[in-house]
Amino acid sequence: MESTLWTLAIILVALVSATIVFLTIKTNQQHKDFSGITLRVKTWWGMFFVFCLATLFNPIVSLFSLMILSFFALKEYFSMMKTRKADRRIFLWSYLAIPLQFYWILINWYGMFIVFIPVYVFLLLPLPRILGKGTLGFLRSVSSTQWGLMLMVFGLSHLAYFQIASPVHGANLVLFLVLLTQVNDVFHYLVSLYIGKRKVVPSSNPFLTIEGFILSLLATTALAYVFFPYLTPFGTLFGVLSGVLISVAGFLGSLTISVLKRDLLLGDNTRVLDLKESYLSRVDSLAYTSPVFFHVIRYFFDFM
Repeated sequence: MESTLWTLAIILVALVSATIVFLTIKTNQQHKDFSGITLRVKTWWGMFFVFCLATLFNPIVSLFSLMILSFFALKEYFSMMKTRKADRRIFLWSYLAIPLQFYWILINWYGMFIVFIPVYVFLLLPLPRILGKGTLGFLRSVSSTQWGLMLMVFGLSHLAYFQIASPVHGANLVLFLVLLTQVNDVFHYLVSLYIGKRKVVPSSNPFLTIEGFILSLLATTALAYVFFPYLTPFGTLFGVLSGVLISVAGFLGSLTISVLKRDLLLGDNTRVLDLKESYLSRVDSLAYTSPVFFHVIRYFFDFM
């Protein structure tokens, strides 16, 4: 408990310092668009609160918090889709899958957790759409819903499984993962904002650049090298490779969800601007880094 309190105290000091520095820069450079960093700072404080609840009280608190986050992220995703009356049943079934997915985590049933959404939900999900006698837009409706479940529920649910799968190391691994993911996002955003020239996909996300990817990869890897001895049981090689893995997965997550949002909201520029403060923008990278990091650890180590 003493080491946990010291860790939380250090994180709190770092958060306060980072927030003060950011607010100072934002005040002095009002011509710059800092909306992405503002969003990340809010996310840091939210994650810190959840992490405090999980480590000081009970990991089940963290599980329920993440379940609620998945619900709101999926709800926001559905709000972007052009829907018909026939889609209501498929949305209802999707929401019902959320508590079941997290229940498998609660009882530590890894076999069902890993196949429930990718196999059973994917195979059964078209049925309510078929029974609703709606054939127009069937493929787009079902496939878009499946993508939402895969990212917002299946991907994010891995965050909750760390502490269940490894009570000893789980909390610190989540902290390590979230820390590197968020720093990678912010560093990529800052580099792209100030020195980024070559945009990866300018039509979907103007803040993703080649320069941002390379420098954030180096920064995240360096940060992993600094923190892995304190937060993980890894050796040096895997500790450093964790930074590379999280950086690349986070970039792919941001890129994929940016394209999804622009495709679903094609022609609706007002909604695109509104989504800058959305749940999707907060969890886009984590939807990719969480499952990738979890399964790589589970494959190479026995404690998961």
